[in-house]
Amino acid sequence: MIRGLRWQGTYEKLTPKALEELERVCGYFEKNRHRMAYDEYLAAGYPIASGVIEGACRNVIVDRMEHSGMHWVLDGAHAMLGMRCIKLSGVWDEFTRFRIKRESARLYPGYAANDEFAEKVA
Repeated sequence: MIRGLRWQGTYEKLTPKALEELERVCGYFEKNRHRMAYDEYLAAGYPIASGVIEGACRNVIVDRMEHSGMHWVLDGAHAMLGMRCIKLSGVWDEFTRFRIKRESARLYPGYAANDEFAEKVA
C-alpha cells in the first residue's frame, strides 16, 4: 500500500506540498505497520470496529457536547458524559434509584434502611 501511494504521488505529479503530506502519511503507515495486521486480528477473532467506535464517540460526545455556544470545564464535561452514558445504556432508572438511596444514606445517616423515610425516597 505504501509503495502504491508513493507511486501514485509520482504518477500524479503532485505539488511539493502535496508530496510532503504524502510522505508524512506514508511515514505514519511505516511507523505503525506492526499495528496494522488486520487480517491476523480478524483471523484471531479480534473485533475491528473503528467505524463503530467513531459512531459511538459522535453519539455520546459530539451530539451532546458540541452545540453552538457551549463551553465546558473538564469536571463538568466529565460529569455530563457520565450521565449521558448512563442514559444511553438504558439504566437511567436503576441509576437514579441507586443514587437516591446512596444520597439519602449520606444526608440522613440516622435513618435505617427500612425506615418509612427511606422507603418513600427509594
